[in-house]
Amino acid sequence: MNFGVFSRPGEPRRVGVRRGERVLDLAAGLGDEVFAAPSLNPFMALGRTRWLETRAAVEELDGPAYPLDEVTLHLPIEVADYVDFYCSLEHASNLGRMFRPDEEPLKPNWRHLPVGYHGRAGTVVVSGTPVKRPHGQLRAGVFGPSAKLDIEAELGFVVGDPNGSAFEEKVFGVALVNDWSARDIQAWEYVPLGPFLGKSFATSMAAWVTFLDDVPRVRGREQDPAPLPYLEREGDWGLDLTFEVRLNGEVVSRPPYSGMYWTPDQMLAHMTVNGATLRTGDLFASGTVSGPERGQRGSFIELSWNGAEPVKLGDGSTRTFLEDGDVVTISAPGLGEVSGKVG
Repeated sequence: MNFGVFSRPGEPRRVGVRRGERVLDLAAGLGDEVFAAPSLNPFMALGRTRWLETRAAVEELDGPAYPLDEVTLHLPIEVADYVDFYCSLEHASNLGRMFRPDEEPLKPNWRHLPVGYHGRAGTVVVSGTPVKRPHGQLRAGVFGPSAKLDIEAELGFVVGDPNGSAFEEKVFGVALVNDWSARDIQAWEYVPLGPFLGKSFATSMAAWVTFLDDVPRVRGREQDPAPLPYLEREGDWGLDLTFEVRLNGEVVSRPPYSGMYWTPDQMLAHMTVNGATLRTGDLFASGTVSGPERGQRGSFIELSWNGAEPVKLGDGSTRTFLEDGDVVTISAPGLGEVSGKVG
């Protein structure tokens, strides 16, 4: 079940559920003012029992409903905090081979903890929002527009009830995420403290948050060495999803989420083990989803091997990184899509 926030011309924002090419108006259909809020946060804060009750009620709801092309979709949550992880073994290994060809691809800590960084909540934008090419320092004494604008196909997890016990009591649902990245800015700035301006200019989020129970689950990938006790998995939180990445309508990659090394319950455990608290609306994302094959890589830096192997498109053109006017859309069955145009 896909929850979002919509508005009709001249009317306030409110919560809806997608049903085919229409959106159900929950405030009107269920007669509950919690759904008249301009974000999912008040509803999510009520906890899992209320989520399940609402899900059952919505399954019996007939309307009112409005065609999607007659409404405006908005950012579905008020983002409290945003954390981005680095959980794909293939993605991390690819970048290691690119930038440290004479070393082991993975840093010594990578298999011991889910590496992440604290992003910027204020620049998370809803799908369809244009993304401006960022400017920044590219190397010593050089400032200008990024020439290596990239995407990262990711899955985001939305915290609903920070007081829940089990993972499924804390996390309300998932949403597709594109963590736009300026690789040249990132390369110059990231040592020693990690990503900053090369990431913080924009992160696109799908307009729909899919209820966690509706996402197909599989057993998580085997881990070696065994993680520390606080990172022991709560259950089968590998997710059976395959993404599709399209550039200007043409499929360029199909990354499989099921092969991710670190699972979302482990991400959440690591994010809070130091005493950091959660808030309703916290968003944490998986990092780039990549598989072992070239056609399964979830970023252009991997697809083009940092520009050395341009991606050939159907019209005869090629891409290494994104050009102005390019539209990137990331989709997955049952989750909808997240899209953005470089402008």
